[in-house]
Amino acid sequence: MDRRELLGKTFEPHPASPGPSRYTNAVLRNQNNEAVRFYDDLIRGKQCVVNFMYAECHGSCPAVTQTLKTIYRQLKDRMGKDLFFYSITTKPEDDTPAALKHYAEARNVDLPGWSFLTGEPYDIQTIRFRLFGMDHPAFDSDLTLHSSYLRIINDGRNSWGMAQAFASNRNILKRIAWQDPPKSYAERVVEARARQILIEEEVKKYGYRRDVMS
Repeated sequence: MDRRELLGKTFEPHPASPGPSRYTNAVLRNQNNEAVRFYDDLIRGKQCVVNFMYAECHGSCPAVTQTLKTIYRQLKDRMGKDLFFYSITTKPEDDTPAALKHYAEARNVDLPGWSFLTGEPYDIQTIRFRLFGMDHPAFDSDLTLHSSYLRIINDGRNSWGMAQAFASNRNILKRIAWQDPPKSYAERVVEARARQILIEEEVKKYGYRRDVMS
């Protein structure tokens, strides 16, 4: 089975997707020491959240991993099906697949749909600049900023988003939802009916509508 096919689904990119010319098709290795092509196997047609980390980080990396673990649990029905997490090391010279495997297992995040990735330093840096580059030498060369952001991609829509890695879970979930595939008319009708019920209950209780999304 082609790697783009998972659970019977083939992931198709948007016609305007820049493809590997933007994302690169560098060959990386995941925590199971499997070779994967960055665009063709990981990005093509998919929705994913990308962050940078390294295994021996004792500062922000474990905190961001814990946040993503919480987000994963809330989206677990989608994970590995139509949503994927990719945590890429900023220190590929130190982080072998085995080191990333240990990091993931120690934090109970060696989970379906979540890949920890390493590769050649040049390829890793190229991916980081293309996904997180700020066109400012001081920022782009400062690895202390490696875990400050999450890049949210939906190649099936050819859309990008960004979230602060230390934002609230609600904020991150909202920003992931902004990149979700468009919902069908039937799905929107069901959601609208459910929300209308909440509105009517709040009007009855308070005499006015409150923020039904709070």
